[in-house]
Amino acid sequence: MSTETPKPLPLAGLRVLDFGHTVMGPTCGVVLADLGAEVIRVEPPEGDRTRRLGGFGVGFFATYNRNKLSLALNLKDPRGAEILRRLVPTADVLIENFAPGTMERLGLGCDALRAINPRLVYCALKGYLPGPYDTLPALDEVVQMQGGLAHMTGLPGRPLRAGTSVVDIMGGVFGVVGILAALRQREQTGEGQKVQASLFESVAFMVGQHMAAGAMAGERMPPMTARRITWAIYDVFEASDGQVFVGVTSDQHWQRLCASFELEELGADPALASNGQRVAGRERIMPVMEKMIAGWTVQEVLDRCRAAFIPCAPVAHPEDLFNDPHLLASGIMGETALTGHLSAPIPMTPVHLADSRVTLRHQPPRLGEGGAAILEQLGITPEEQAALARDHILTLPAENAA
Repeated sequence: MSTETPKPLPLAGLRVLDFGHTVMGPTCGVVLADLGAEVIRVEPPEGDRTRRLGGFGVGFFATYNRNKLSLALNLKDPRGAEILRRLVPTADVLIENFAPGTMERLGLGCDALRAINPRLVYCALKGYLPGPYDTLPALDEVVQMQGGLAHMTGLPGRPLRAGTSVVDIMGGVFGVVGILAALRQREQTGEGQKVQASLFESVAFMVGQHMAAGAMAGERMPPMTARRITWAIYDVFEASDGQVFVGVTSDQHWQRLCASFELEELGADPALASNGQRVAGRERIMPVMEKMIAGWTVQEVLDRCRAAFIPCAPVAHPEDLFNDPHLLASGIMGETALTGHLSAPIPMTPVHLADSRVTLRHQPPRLGEGGAAILEQLGITPEEQAALARDHILTLPAENAA
């Protein structure tokens, strides 16, 4: 094992003001934070509402706010807004995903802040890019419906959202792409710029493959649950103790599968030699596969497929990933404080850097954690901070409060 000290992360030295909320904005911020940027989560004095969400959203804050600091500031009060304006010249990037017009009403829109700091890259994450829809409210599930993703995921006539906040996350990552591009251009021009990414256009990008297929077929695409068969064996099978997916997508896969599964007779049949022939002969193949796999455990199926280098996977539940040996060995799992009494390994940004390592450097911040030091850098003394806290302009952690 190498004993060399890892090099600094690639975004070390960048300061990011993260006004994100819920999932889209915080995703953008957490990727930048994982890659080394100093990300200051600017939230209202009562804290971002995802700190208090239950149900499906109970894990949002912990998942998307590690490696950040917290500055809890009342921007609706002129004194809070003025503190923010003093902070802007020290920043390289600002992220916000408020409803259209919100930052402008606070006097903190792109033009106002870039007048203070022309080098600022201002990333606005919205429901829509500029166009006829750009003033409409949007949510992840709204644009999954609007963009055809829910159609492709569901059953015929029964659209269904994807099983995670896939569009919020994708939109946030596209925001990171735009920010990095703008920072690269800033190296040449010396000036920042406004960057936008959106939910609706992110869905359009993801369903582009189906748009192309529909154009080529000359007809509307059916949902993936009713898709035309492309490969004869590309399905979920019932094993004796669970479910397993097996995908055979080439002639080489087919031959290796037949050898590993002791299906030499099918493998030698010239009527099943090509993919098209196997698709046509699927009704011959699948009952044999189903019967055979039903007598094996999931692990036995995986062992046979992996020995033959055939794509396969157990059908897992999200909680199964806590103990996944590959994820634990890959280094992307960070032991994250979910509450004051509970922690769990949660995946961080899934990139591997040869010269430095993505790690969990800071737990998701308590409300206001790290804010006092940031304000002291601006010349705001502890006494002044305490006075601001008493006036509900600022929230400090308990040990900092007067």
